Amino acid sequence: MTGHSPEIDPHTGVETTGHEWDGIKELNNPLPRWWRFVFWASVVVAIGYWILMPAWPALPGLQGNTTGVLQQSDRTDVASDIAAMRQDRAALSARLAAVDASTILRDHDLSQLALSLGESAFGDNCATCHGAGGRGAKGFPRLADDVWLWGGKLEEIERTLRYGIRSGHPETRTSEMPAFGRDELLPQDQIEDLAQYVMQKSGQRADAAAAMRGQPLFETNCVSCHGSDLQGDRSKGAVNLTDKDWIYGGDAATIRRTIYGPRNGVMPAWVDRLDPATIRALAIYVHSLGGGE
Repeated sequence: MTGHSPEIDPHTGVETTGHEWDGIKELNNPLPRWWRFVFWASVVVAIGYWILMPAWPALPGLQGNTTGVLQQSDRTDVASDIAAMRQDRAALSARLAAVDASTILRDHDLSQLALSLGESAFGDNCATCHGAGGRGAKGFPRLADDVWLWGGKLEEIERTLRYGIRSGHPETRTSEMPAFGRDELLPQDQIEDLAQYVMQKSGQRADAAAAMRGQPLFETNCVSCHGSDLQGDRSKGAVNLTDKDWIYGGDAATIRRTIYGPRNGVMPAWVDRLDPATIRALAIYVHSLGGGE
């Protein structure tokens, strides 16, 4: 039996593999030398990596993998980096808690840390009610303006954060508007007159006759908190009724509803939920939103 002689391509002089597709014959060219060098170099590197680094799964019944001669572990490195970051952050946080808020604003590194920490804490704890960037929502004050119930200075904002509003904490800020309708303090027609008076003083269209009747009612029942000029009292958390900023709405129906039975919303006290440094950072972040005094 004689062997089959390889076919030689007449154009290149290279033998073929015997494979042919649509008249195109495959040449049996050797692999380029550079390609073989790269291939064998890759094999050597792979073997070296298997020896030096964690690479092979453990045998059946064992957990983990081979540790490698260098004992390198990404898990350990990440844990070490996190521990170092926490240590650095703890030192800065201690400085945040140790100095007053106004001093922090004069320290560039501390102020940047406070803003970063405060923004993160705001997103986790406050944005659900006050909205991203403190834009507010119906029933929740806007924090990015210059309208404040209890004051917009850093110390005042921080105290509000610590103890909340009507939160039940012994040091919470507390104000409570009477329910003039629900508790039958005023009849419905007088509540309507009061609503018209408030609308008139806030620059809205109102029934002039009703507003006139509402003025003495306001002086008797509301001046002690909102003032004779209707501009409120921050020491009591009484709102300014002459501007265009309303927590629940400034239309006649909403004002009437508030006089009838106010909501008296609650803000939680964060003093037992967040550490002092985070509360201070939150105060600085809220102050920076644009409305801080």
